Amino acid sequence: MSAPRPHFTLSGLAQGARAALPAFPGFIVFSMAFGTAAAQKGLSLGEALGLSAFVYAGASQMVGLEVWQRVWSPTTILTIMTVTAVVNARMILLGATLQPWLKNEPKARSALNLFLVTEAGWLIGTRYYNEGGRNTGMLLGLGTTLWLLWLVSTLIGYFAGALVPEPRRFGLDLVMPIFFSVMLVPLWKGARPALPWLVAGLVSLIVHALVPGYFFIIAGALAGVIAGMLLE
Repeated sequence: MSAPRPHFTLSGLAQGARAALPAFPGFIVFSMAFGTAAAQKGLSLGEALGLSAFVYAGASQMVGLEVWQRVWSPTTILTIMTVTAVVNARMILLGATLQPWLKNEPKARSALNLFLVTEAGWLIGTRYYNEGGRNTGMLLGLGTTLWLLWLVSTLIGYFAGALVPEPRRFGLDLVMPIFFSVMLVPLWKGARPALPWLVAGLVSLIVHALVPGYFFIIAGALAGVIAGMLLE
């Protein structure tokens, strides 16, 4: 029996909001850590919330803080743009995997869905899709819920900054990697399909050790894609 065609319903929004619940702990802790770090870096509340609202990428936001300047020059602007683009380049691959699901959606709704995509949301949404779900409202409800949570938690973290002087000292930077690892477990389909994961991870580690900067993210992603193509 063939899977239903992609469709959008309001009930899917509520389903997506419920599906987002497992991601709440990781999102809350990570975004609070960013809010705390942003406050300690000297960003205003508007700047911190603006980064969470429009960049909406924890790794990029944290990396961006490392090169943040109080007085901007064309060089520093180009640097932070480049760093953000490199770190977020992985979203190109995530977006491509959603094409079969969103290809018949109105362009405005597709754009909103793709803006709201995160790794956690992609993992939850992909699992739903692989199990036969086709309601695009679920993806939108999932993404919107996590985005709102991200903003609220950034706000809380910003004002709590004085209470946690060193977020990394408490291992807050490990919450999201651990969450991603746990979420990958349901996607396990055997050793052979997992080989691209292994290749991507090894290439990322090697490039990270040999090449300064953030090129290891792109190198790992491309290596995983190539490995997957060769296996097929």
